[in-house]
Amino acid sequence: MRDLIENSELLIFDLDGTLYEDTDHFDYYCRLLQQRADRGIQEEFYGAYEKMKKGLHPVAVGKVYDLKLDMALTVDPLTLQVTAAHHWDGSPMEEETLKREYPGELLYDFERFIAIGDGWWLPYVTAMHYGLTQQDTWDAYNATKLYMVSDEFSLSKTPGLKESLERLKKDKYLVLMTNSEEDDVLRLLKELGLDGLFHVIYPSTQKPVKTKEVLSEILAKWKIVPEKAVSIGDNFINEIAPALLMGLNAVYIQPNGYQLQHDNLTVVPTLADAF
Repeated sequence: MRDLIENSELLIFDLDGTLYEDTDHFDYYCRLLQQRADRGIQEEFYGAYEKMKKGLHPVAVGKVYDLKLDMALTVDPLTLQVTAAHHWDGSPMEEETLKREYPGELLYDFERFIAIGDGWWLPYVTAMHYGLTQQDTWDAYNATKLYMVSDEFSLSKTPGLKESLERLKKDKYLVLMTNSEEDDVLRLLKELGLDGLFHVIYPSTQKPVKTKEVLSEILAKWKIVPEKAVSIGDNFINEIAPALLMGLNAVYIQPNGYQLQHDNLTVVPTLADAF
């Protein structure tokens, strides 16, 4: 792992779940959505979310949600083929129906096929299943963002991360590539004590839809060959699979381990372990 980082010329970091690993704000977001649901299903609403976090529900980080059919899809991250589909109650879609509904490469679009890349998407999918509106999710999301700048909220800093980035910046390009909006990114970096450490920040990148496009732009900017670049993140769909397909190295932050074997892939439980 140390050799991989030291031999690279470009490090591309995700933000949420990578530079900080707190999850309380996801629970807060879900509570706000729960309050917007009909009273009779509010307990069931939050209970489904709790099952997702524990891995006891078909919906989970790393899956894809089919908004049209209300299905949790298992997708091969390298071929983008749907390998399984499950209803909300866990029952599988019949094989014949699976092949008919998902005949080829799945294209994420944020409209029908939602890549559940991190904890933000679990409350969102729960809200969609229980009949809330897009406006409900947007209002609750913005309220959560306000909570994250209040005195009630604080982020945990990864030990040694700032010092490591300061050292690495001396002879490597450090890039931040995130789906978060620019004002949120700058605020979070300041709270984490990491502001000013990245050569370039790419906010609102619409991963995974535009991951390859942005990665190509970053490589071209500094004329870096893929094998000298490393994509670092907690979202296999968003940051890891596209990087591997383009020939980059990748560091996947996953505390529960990961079974996929790839020559360019390194799996670590936390970002602290990467440094």
